[in-house]
Amino acid sequence: MKCPKCGFVQPVEGAECARCGVIFAKYALKQKRQSGAASVSATPETPHAEESEAVPKQSLLKDLFLYVKPEVHLFSFAGRFLLFIVIIGWGLKFIFTPMSSNYAGESFMHLINLPFHEAGHLIFSPFGRFMGALGGSLTQLLVPLSCLLAFLLKTRDTFGASVSLWWTGENMMDLAPYINDARELSLILLGGVTGQDVADYHDWEFILRESGLLQYDHALANTVHGMGVVLMIAAFVWGGYLLYKQFRNINFERPIPE
Repeated sequence: MKCPKCGFVQPVEGAECARCGVIFAKYALKQKRQSGAASVSATPETPHAEESEAVPKQSLLKDLFLYVKPEVHLFSFAGRFLLFIVIIGWGLKFIFTPMSSNYAGESFMHLINLPFHEAGHLIFSPFGRFMGALGGSLTQLLVPLSCLLAFLLKTRDTFGASVSLWWTGENMMDLAPYINDARELSLILLGGVTGQDVADYHDWEFILRESGLLQYDHALANTVHGMGVVLMIAAFVWGGYLLYKQFRNINFERPIPE
């Protein structure tokens, strides 16, 4: 028997080496432990929990906001592209027309926004006079935001969500002249009257007066208008990138959805 440590060949098998005295069983166990430790150290370190979760989170956000179907029909893409051209052209008109002109308040979109505004007064009226006045503007913003969430979470129509973001920005630009008029009270309101004609009829004159912020009406209006501009530009970028991804997935062999 040959000693695994010193290599001495013993004429008779035994439990230990006749030359170096090593006990064979203990030596074999020690070698096994050392080889196991070496294999563990050679294994790559497990990433921290934060690092391992980072990739899935990024993937989830990307899938939520940038998802497009693997197969896009040509006619569907053409319709989205035409709508995108319309909202860009119209959006630039909203952006570059001065707020003082009240272009947003006199546009066709104002007729779409107005019913939601008026409904908001009724919805929030049980919460008091202040919330009833503020509820019109809140609902005017909550409706397009609700559409955005529905497109993202329910139908997974990310392009529809980008259009809803554009609509949210347009609503903010629609509200800005109304806020800006809180002290001047010269805008013609629903019913053909101004805030000067009927006491507490002008929502934002009442809201800012009750809040003690009436002197900041112009600053607040410019802030809301600026936020609307930012949201519109974000909608342009978001929608444009989604159309680019959809264009790459067009099925030219089957242009019409079945």
